[in-house]
Amino acid sequence: MNTDKILELFFYTLPALITASLAYYFFQAYFKDQQNTRRWLVQRENQKQALPLRLQAYERLALLMERINPLKLVIRVAPISSDKNDYQNLLIQHIEQEFEHNLTQQIYISNDCWTMIQTAKNSIIQNIRKLTFNEEITNADELRTAILNTLLEGQSTATMALSFLKEEVTEIL
Repeated sequence: MNTDKILELFFYTLPALITASLAYYFFQAYFKDQQNTRRWLVQRENQKQALPLRLQAYERLALLMERINPLKLVIRVAPISSDKNDYQNLLIQHIEQEFEHNLTQQIYISNDCWTMIQTAKNSIIQNIRKLTFNEEITNADELRTAILNTLLEGQSTATMALSFLKEEVTEIL
């Protein structure tokens, strides 16, 4: 008789246990779905706020590439003396100031893009230094002319970096 009561109790509790486990499963699935939805909404809101900041960073870096482009730099920064080394230092100082002013923008762009910008800056500085060491160039005006002539021969790294920036912006948009 005791086993009959136990079996009867088991048969009454079995449907309740099955119903409870199904309810638990469905509630878990529902809460997980709600959590994913909330996470997606927060992520979408963050992207909505971050996109203008990223675009502003790309704009500032495009301006940086324009400002350190040797063609525009040489036109904008006139020599203060006839010494080519003084002019070299002045140009490099302008490039470094522009670069340092925009250092924080790197957090908004890709690593490849930032590497491209650093490479362009370093390449421009290296080319200016290389031209300064040329024995045929004796003063600042000749250095200025030599920088302009080398740009006419090939594409500037600043122009290539600017093209890379533009490509990356089109991928974002």
